[in-house]
Amino acid sequence: MQDTPIRSPDGFIVNLCPTGMVLDRTLNPHVPLSPEEIAADVHRCVALGANLVHLHARDENGHPHYSRKIYARMIAAIRERHPDLTLCVSLSGRIHQDFSLRTDPLLLTGDLRPDMGSLTLSSLNFKGQASVNAPDMIRRKAEIMLEKGIKPELEIFDLGMVNYAKYLIEKQLLSPPYYFNILLGNIAGAQAAPAEVAALIGALPAESIWCVGGIGRQQLPANMLGLLFGHGVRVGLEDNPWFDGERRIPARNATLVERLVQAAALLELAPASPAAVRRRLGITPL
Repeated sequence: MQDTPIRSPDGFIVNLCPTGMVLDRTLNPHVPLSPEEIAADVHRCVALGANLVHLHARDENGHPHYSRKIYARMIAAIRERHPDLTLCVSLSGRIHQDFSLRTDPLLLTGDLRPDMGSLTLSSLNFKGQASVNAPDMIRRKAEIMLEKGIKPELEIFDLGMVNYAKYLIEKQLLSPPYYFNILLGNIAGAQAAPAEVAALIGALPAESIWCVGGIGRQQLPANMLGLLFGHGVRVGLEDNPWFDGERRIPARNATLVERLVQAAALLELAPASPAAVRRRLGITPL
């Protein structure tokens, strides 16, 4: 059972998810799409407190893409200004089911190698689309990340995914500390309700670090749970394109991060530095 987290004197994690795979400018004009736009948005958010970034690649037409060449442009542009920032590449199952496509960004080397790769621990349904993560795909992605020294970003939407993480630990495919994103509010997953969150965090393995994110209107309450009881939050336009609950004001990544940091200050909490996050996650400095 996961022990009750102790607030780190180094501060909390702010995992920024600036783009995602679904959002386009017909819904939110502020979503960054090109590598240069994403890097510029990340720079603004780091200045406000973001200290870990979950990246999605888009092609020249703004469509989701797997290419390591696009990820290389993003990573190079971000690390030019923020060499200590922990960078995670998406290995999503919403579009591609070919192992070589989904793991293409993991083949980057040197200063362009990502620090982390996303590992969703089961298949799941979103409101209008499935994310397919077959057991063999999950295991093989865990194996290649272990081989390359890239830490998995363990994404869980329900209790069964925690169980699968424990299975991977038993198979020695994951090494501590284990980093979990608890994602609440999806139509087919756990909600931002105390009993459901308690069940998830109570089931986490020892040596876990966990942040809480929320889909749509549940982003803000989920983030508050992460500040109160966890090691941090996941926040950004990927999960919630709106700034207000009435869905009248399109959000910007910077305004979402700024509001979060202001709320944390009321709890006498502050974001960790990017270097402190790397140390906490056990990620080797560049």
